[in-house]
Amino acid sequence: MAEAPFWQCKTLEQMTEPEWEALCDGCGRCCLRSFEDEETGVVYSTNVACQLLDARACRCRHYSRRKTLVPECKGLRGQDIKAFSWLPNTCAYRCLAEGRLLPDWHPLISGDTESVHRAGVSVRDCVVSEALVHPDDMEAHIVTWVETG
Repeated sequence: MAEAPFWQCKTLEQMTEPEWEALCDGCGRCCLRSFEDEETGVVYSTNVACQLLDARACRCRHYSRRKTLVPECKGLRGQDIKAFSWLPNTCAYRCLAEGRLLPDWHPLISGDTESVHRAGVSVRDCVVSEALVHPDDMEAHIVTWVETG
C-alpha cells in the first residue's frame, strides 16, 4: 500500500521547507498588488505585479532575496494559517489551511508544472509590472480573478 502524500498526512506547520515550497502551484497571484478602499474597507485585486515577478514563469526572479529587495513581500511560513484568507481560494496553502483538497490541476496532483496555466488559474502574461504603474492609477487595474477550484 502506498504511503499518503505529505500534504495529506502533515499539517502546514509540520512540513519541511522543501515540502512547503512544493505546495506553491506557481500561479503568481500572491505577487499581485491589492488595495483597500479606506472608506468601505473593501479590498480590490489588481493585475499589477510585484516588480520581481516573472510574468511568463509566474515565479519570483529573486525568491531567496525577495524580502530584502521588497520589504513588504508577504512571507507565508510561520504565519497563523487563519491569516491566509487574503490568498486566492485556489492557493494550496489556503486549501490545506481550510481543510480542502488540492485541485486536480495542482502540479503535485497532475505531475505537470504547466497544468496551473492550462487551468487558467495563473497570471501568466496577463499582468503589468508595478514599475510601469503610478500608484494613483491603481484603480484602472482592478480585476476579478477566476476562482477555479
